[in-house]
Amino acid sequence: MAQSEQPKVCKNSFTSVNAMGDLILEAAGEGIFGIDCNGVTIFANPAAAEMTGWSIEELTGKKSHDMLHHTKPDGSTFHACDCPIHAAFKDGAVHHVDDEIFWRKDGSHFLVEYTSTPVKKDGELLGAVVVFNDITKRKREQDEIRKIYTENQLILQSAGEGVYGLCCEGKTTFVNPAAANMLGYEVEELKGQPMHALLHHTHADGSEYRNTDCPIYAAFKDGSVHHVEDEVFWRKDGSSFPVEYTSTPIRQDGKLLGAVVVFNDITERKQAEQELKQAYEEVEKMKQRLEAENTYLQEEIRTKHNFKEIVGQSYAIKQVLNQIELVAPTMANVLIIGESGTGKELIARAIHDRSERSDRPLIRVNCAAIPHELFESEFFGHMRGSFTGAIKNRTGRFELADGGTIFLDEVGEIPIDLQSKLLRVLQEGQFERVGDETTRTVDVRIIAATNRDLRKEVEKGNFREDLYFRLNVFPVEAVPLRDRLDDIPLLAEHFIELICNRINRESPKLTNANVKQLQTYAWGGNIRELQNVIERAIIVGKGNRLIFNLPKNKNEHIDAVQDTVNIADSGLPYNEIERLARDKVNIIAALRYTKGKISGAEGAAELLGIKPTTLASRMKSLEIDKRDI
Repeated sequence: MAQSEQPKVCKNSFTSVNAMGDLILEAAGEGIFGIDCNGVTIFANPAAAEMTGWSIEELTGKKSHDMLHHTKPDGSTFHACDCPIHAAFKDGAVHHVDDEIFWRKDGSHFLVEYTSTPVKKDGELLGAVVVFNDITKRKREQDEIRKIYTENQLILQSAGEGVYGLCCEGKTTFVNPAAANMLGYEVEELKGQPMHALLHHTHADGSEYRNTDCPIYAAFKDGSVHHVEDEVFWRKDGSSFPVEYTSTPIRQDGKLLGAVVVFNDITERKQAEQELKQAYEEVEKMKQRLEAENTYLQEEIRTKHNFKEIVGQSYAIKQVLNQIELVAPTMANVLIIGESGTGKELIARAIHDRSERSDRPLIRVNCAAIPHELFESEFFGHMRGSFTGAIKNRTGRFELADGGTIFLDEVGEIPIDLQSKLLRVLQEGQFERVGDETTRTVDVRIIAATNRDLRKEVEKGNFREDLYFRLNVFPVEAVPLRDRLDDIPLLAEHFIELICNRINRESPKLTNANVKQLQTYAWGGNIRELQNVIERAIIVGKGNRLIFNLPKNKNEHIDAVQDTVNIADSGLPYNEIERLARDKVNIIAALRYTKGKISGAEGAAELLGIKPTTLASRMKSLEIDKRDI
């Protein structure tokens, strides 16, 4: 710029530098005053006067330190020689103070921050300019923020829940001790780390969990709160634990900054839920079992039992009772062998009642009465829909007998193809319901009964040898009635009382003639036949007399033995010959009584208590032709 040129001044602009300075001082929001090297105020702006309560005239010409700055925040005297304001024009440096007080005219004070800047001219210090602000409100806000922060920190530090914050990059901004403790890290190890990669990388089922699918990340992407109840977090040591967590977005001025995650280790709760679920399942199982037991017991009540106690005092029956006393307290499987009608079920009940399982039920299964296709369902139960007609779940007899005893009557009738399943229960105590893959475990004692010679059935291939040995741990023989004739009077008296009570009739007298008649009969149907004979006599009898319609089988018995010379010649043991002879006598007597009728109601098979097919087989082997009777 040429020397002749002068700076241009726009209209309505400041006309001079001094005028500009005055206007700046007037307009400034900060308090401003100037002091000379003696600390005397030479000027002050309106803002300074307003904040201090002194007028400009009152401030000018006075020592500002004595008026405004004579005491520290703690109340101690602040000497001028130590004052940063004065230091500015002494050492020529700018002094900034963040936290002091100025005093007002009315004696009150306020917090200030100020800067004291030295004024120089030609290298000479002339004084200083002081610019200050009332920071009382700001300090109060800061204190409040600091208090809130401290309280929040205390809350975070003491919170039992795990809490951590994430920025929008997924890195940790803060972690509380509970979170670090649950995760097995130190707090400092987690700060600034990508939390998803550390603890949330895999689903509960072990599949990979990408952070793009993570609800935690979704919170600061879609701005919504995400609550998840069933996931896992992974610890530093590689173990995992189930968690419930909430991810809440953090916003400032409408902008999403990240998320805060609050989580809980729900291991105990999950265990409690699982235990409760198992308890409910157990209750439901017990309910079903009790319902099934109730149904079974109702069936048992409707079932007609021969007698409730073992009646007799013969040597043969005492031997049986002795065997019961020996085996009952043990866990041994028992095989009861004997003819039909000899009281095999009664022996089984006596063993159960004297065992440690007597408080649990004795479940009876008549294997001869179960159709082939229903054996597995009857034994082990089935699931609804597993076959036509399976309209609901059904508990099998083995499951009903869990903790108790199962009595398999006529065990020799079990089909060979199903015997392996029974063997598995005996060996392992395990089975599956029909239509169900769940393996169930039972603790059952087995008592089996048969009127067959199972050894011969094994030789024929009709019965598994390993199953036979499993069942025949302790054999007990049910004695036929013909071998315990001394017990007939006791049994007859017992049945008379039992039957008369049931049909509400006065008990007739059992005479010596009656007893002799009963003792001379061979009793092919054993005790069951005896009961039936007595019941018929009571029903048809008149007055107080009993008349038994029995064949005169004493001579028939002798004739039958003489007719079986071919059996004796076969070289069989005497007791076997005697048994076959008695069988022949009984069958002939039954056929004569029924006039040759074998099957059906009041047929010979029913009278003898055996199946028609069994009777036909015995007739063939004993060479009995009903046409000759």
